[in-house]
Amino acid sequence: MTRPRIVAVALAVALTGLAGCSAGDSVDVDGDATAGGSAGGTLTAAIGGEPDQLDPHRTSAYYSFEVLENVYDTLVEPDADLKMGPALATRWTTSSDQLTWTFTLREGVTFSDGSPLTSEDVVYSYQRIIREKLNAAYKFATVKSVTAPDPATVVVTLTAPTPNLLANLGGFKGVAIVEKSNVESGAIKTRPVGSGPFTVASYTSGDTIKLTRNDAYWGQKPKLDGVTFTFVKDPTVALQNLRGGEVQWTDNLPPQQVPALKEAGEVAVTTTPSTDYWYLALNEGRAPYDDVNVRRAVAFALDREAITKAAKFGQATANQTAIPQGSSWYYDYSPYRHDPDQARQLLGQAGVRGLTLDLMVTSEYPETVSAAQVIAAQLKEVGITVKIRTLDFAQWLDEQGKGNFGGFLLGWLGNIDPDEFYYAQHRTGGTFNFHKYSNPTVDTLLDQARTQTDEGVRKQTYERAAKQIVDDASYIYLYNPDVVQGWSKKVTGYQVRTDRAIRFRDVALAR
Repeated sequence: MTRPRIVAVALAVALTGLAGCSAGDSVDVDGDATAGGSAGGTLTAAIGGEPDQLDPHRTSAYYSFEVLENVYDTLVEPDADLKMGPALATRWTTSSDQLTWTFTLREGVTFSDGSPLTSEDVVYSYQRIIREKLNAAYKFATVKSVTAPDPATVVVTLTAPTPNLLANLGGFKGVAIVEKSNVESGAIKTRPVGSGPFTVASYTSGDTIKLTRNDAYWGQKPKLDGVTFTFVKDPTVALQNLRGGEVQWTDNLPPQQVPALKEAGEVAVTTTPSTDYWYLALNEGRAPYDDVNVRRAVAFALDREAITKAAKFGQATANQTAIPQGSSWYYDYSPYRHDPDQARQLLGQAGVRGLTLDLMVTSEYPETVSAAQVIAAQLKEVGITVKIRTLDFAQWLDEQGKGNFGGFLLGWLGNIDPDEFYYAQHRTGGTFNFHKYSNPTVDTLLDQARTQTDEGVRKQTYERAAKQIVDDASYIYLYNPDVVQGWSKKVTGYQVRTDRAIRFRDVALAR
């Protein structure tokens, strides 16, 4: 799952305007922040599971990015409306053919260990992702070269116009700027060195990750002395800890209690639509799921409204495509209805009877467990026996990587550009195409869309790709969840974001 991030903005606004400057234009924003901000104690945040590691280029776990959002910087970053703006770069220009982007770095930025951050660090970070084919490598598919003509300048040369380049370079911390010595020592896995508002002070496996304020931070100094992330799998326990004052923030609330919590006002609870989607994937590298009729049979057997109610208790919207309603990129297409007879007919056409599905879920995302139980009951009606295999997330990731599953349930979080909803997941050989889907028509459409500069044509291309992906049941989409977070009334300055980026740099905590 990716990232990573709230104000309750309309997604139609949130997902537009991402191409940055047009050909030959420049953007120059003086982002120098004034220093200041008094110490405000240590905030304790309860998250639903433990990060698998803290190397931003190698992890794909949302729990990791909840921490790393506060430790690292990217060249640019999304604001509350998900419009890309300055971060480490304060200015950028594009050539008239849109193939050369020149970024000017902010002056005086250092890593948290005091060493200067220069253009060479940007080049090293991007080349590491590209050369080692790390998780975000697909975002650099059109990048021909990244060079540093001087310490304050980065030049990105492309093979084709890339309308979502800014989102690719700053949409989440998987493209963060890292320190070479921190990588080479191996310390980056548990003691990463970034240039963000906080730095990792300690990591106690199975317990906590403690951050302290980075007093060398280039922006406005955080008001908090630090942030302690504690790992609480059980939402009921997280809520108890929030009510009892042991934690001051959590995004792991029991969904069935959210309406009552909002009404009671004991703690602050906010919900807003997200840019996420949750889905069921079937392993097309394994029979009989390589047969589209079998996958479509499963899609017809499901009652998405019932699944959504069981998993999210009203804090989600059922959807048969990836991009949420309200987005300007939303594609209204829903060919599947809850139709067990149609499902049985398709299974018969595929010659499948008495199928047992090994369905992998993770205890660290309880909604996968709840959804799986409903799915098991629904598939039983059409003759499919579901064996639910519940793993901790580290095991889940390992099994996913090995292809050791019949199917799995999970979500894709923090999307900004439509490319992020589809490319890595459905392109043949895509970084996150663990279910082995392959369709040459989809490959062509996704390749065309990511370099199409006409937004209208680009939207039509993504709609054609989305239709084929849904018709092929590459992913069986279930719902778009709301962002649900709660915090103590002692917390001020916190904003919920549609991309689920957890930013504590502007937060204060009343004593």
